[in-house]
Amino acid sequence: MLHPPLWLASSGPVEVPRTDTQAASLADESGSQREDCPCIEFSHVTKSFGALRVLDDLSFTIRRGEKVALIGPSGSGKTTILRILMTLTSVDNGTIRLSGEHLWHVERDGRLHPADERHLRKMRSSVGMVFQHFNLFPHMTALRNVAEPLMLVKDTDRRSAEETATQYLTQVGLEDKVDCYPSQLSGGQKQRVAIARALALKPRIMLFDEVTSALDPELVDEVLVVLRTLARETDITMLLVTHEMSFAHEIADRVMFFDRGRIVEEGSPDHIFVHPREERTKSFLRKIVAAGQRL
Repeated sequence: MLHPPLWLASSGPVEVPRTDTQAASLADESGSQREDCPCIEFSHVTKSFGALRVLDDLSFTIRRGEKVALIGPSGSGKTTILRILMTLTSVDNGTIRLSGEHLWHVERDGRLHPADERHLRKMRSSVGMVFQHFNLFPHMTALRNVAEPLMLVKDTDRRSAEETATQYLTQVGLEDKVDCYPSQLSGGQKQRVAIARALALKPRIMLFDEVTSALDPELVDEVLVVLRTLARETDITMLLVTHEMSFAHEIADRVMFFDRGRIVEEGSPDHIFVHPREERTKSFLRKIVAAGQRL
């Protein structure tokens, strides 16, 4: 059991973006990316909604296979990061690369231009996202909810898609629910179907946006068990926006604490949860502990 650190009782690094030449040097002759190429690179990214700046000159990198928890108060930009990576929300300024390739831009004649839908669709195929509210099709069984994207996105034939869907539903412990409709499933089961649907497309990057916050407390652990297994047994790069601090402490390789669209502090789970340096981080975590959560 993790005990609250002593500071709770008291009152009291940005990477330089690579040039295009450097990024190109990371690719081998076949065009594949070397293992030392960051999986995700944000470089001076800004995003505003009206007068509200949600991301403020944000730069960071994520290594291939790394599990990173994004924590911070509501409105600090965490979900916006996931939506940008999923190409659901565009950026105002800055660049983003996935395995060395621009996400929102294409390069022509030595200059960056806004990407067209074809490029975005290609980049989107390497990213899977699990949303807070499941987003299942209510008129489809669990099996069809997982199989349908395989047929539409991967052009998989129905028989193969259903075999793959069954495999992934079994992986998340729902082999006996393949013929059930969402209305016949609990919240935790619906979320596990959503996880299976994302995994079946075999993304290199998985994004999880508060996947337990819409669940009854007694259903949270069945979803966390699946995420623990994914983190432990796969090399998928994972970004998790979560308010489950003890879970973040357990699962993450690195934790980033956000406030007002910037990274206030980042480091190992022990660094952030046991030995934070910034007063803003300490203040946030005190409130989490006061609300009854363990770190």
